[in-house]
Amino acid sequence: MQTQNPAHAAAEPWPRPGVAWYAVVILVIAFIFSFIDRIIIAMLVEPLKQDLGLTDTQLGLLQGLAFAVFYATVGLPIGRWADRYSRRAIIGWGIFLWSIMTAVCGLARNFWELFLARVGVGVGEAALSPAAYSMIADYFPREKLGRALGVYQSGAFFGAGLSFLVGGLVIQAVGKAGPMSLPVLGDVKAWQLVFFAVGLPGVLVALLMLTVREPVRRGKLVAGGAGLPLGDVVRYAVQRWRVFVLHFIGFALLAVPITTIITWAFVYFTRVLAFTPPQAALRLGGLLVILSPLGVYTGGWLADFFQRRGYRDATLRVALFAAAGLLPLSAVSAFVTDPDLVIPLFGPLIFFASLSMALAPAALQVVTPNQMRGQVSAVWMLVLNLVTAGVGPSAVGAITDHVFGDPLAVGKSIALVNCLSVPLAALALWAALAPFRKAAGEQAGAG
Repeated sequence: MQTQNPAHAAAEPWPRPGVAWYAVVILVIAFIFSFIDRIIIAMLVEPLKQDLGLTDTQLGLLQGLAFAVFYATVGLPIGRWADRYSRRAIIGWGIFLWSIMTAVCGLARNFWELFLARVGVGVGEAALSPAAYSMIADYFPREKLGRALGVYQSGAFFGAGLSFLVGGLVIQAVGKAGPMSLPVLGDVKAWQLVFFAVGLPGVLVALLMLTVREPVRRGKLVAGGAGLPLGDVVRYAVQRWRVFVLHFIGFALLAVPITTIITWAFVYFTRVLAFTPPQAALRLGGLLVILSPLGVYTGGWLADFFQRRGYRDATLRVALFAAAGLLPLSAVSAFVTDPDLVIPLFGPLIFFASLSMALAPAALQVVTPNQMRGQVSAVWMLVLNLVTAGVGPSAVGAITDHVFGDPLAVGKSIALVNCLSVPLAALALWAALAPFRKAAGEQAGAG
């Protein structure tokens, strides 16, 4: 990987729109595949419980901490590499690794083997977002950044919806086909084939990254290409700790509802509402494919709208609006036992839960110098994944097993977790408004 030289970057014209949006399209494709590989396990809860003897608590760990801890921790050095080396190469190798490790999940014979395979998926996916955020910020000027990141972030949740839709079709198809025998592997079960089918095509996406241009680095730079010393990065962040700490806590807690929906709503639909797996996949996948990307893009569009009108804290204002809509919807949606009410309640819940997902990275880009963006974004991903994993899928599984002691109480667990996280998120973001405006003004003045 080549070290980039940012000298004279400010004098360079912005990339042509076609070049910039092409890069975003490829990054969106990568993000879609990453989310499919990340959450396909949510559709395989029941067969994994049956074949591997797993509990809801263990499945919560596999969807949460097994993935997130290593995803977040490895993301820190990768974020520093992204501020120094080719971001395109970092992303390409990451795609290759997580795709292979998703397929390896299909070879697991017990909890710990599946745990280690999920760790590998997390390590590979850690390469994507910090480097992608940094690249997109160098492709688009500030007044267009919210929409660009909105399009990118929408790929995650479009991928989540596709995961349920495609996964439902694959599960149905392999279920009808019955056990299959593959060369070397011998007889394999339906859930194993699902992991193979969704993992291996990602290798082709890794090759697509070769067609993306590495953009010139922009923003507040230092001479040379070696990047800023780590001590300078730490000092900058410590001097503005209120901005970063409140941002990280607020946006991470606000992301908990979409995490619980993606990881446990399918189980809620099948266990409590008695949908068949294909029926649950069609309904949940359809809602996610349409309303989640729409919510993400709407959040980015609103942030750009207020940014153009002089609101430097536009991203935080829109996030507070999302929290206001989320709280009542979180309180009632997962208590529904009438299947006919699911769509009217879960649709708005998914939309509001998705509004803030492009705002968090967009906010960081406007308060962070260029040669810190990868590192700061990696710290953000660390906090995001630890919070959403610990307060999201892991907490829902543990509460269902150890607090309610009833598998049919999974909806109550989802509602409880969401209703605790959203008000705390709003308080943190409200407190961040003033220091965020100050930091954004500093970076605007720096050019």
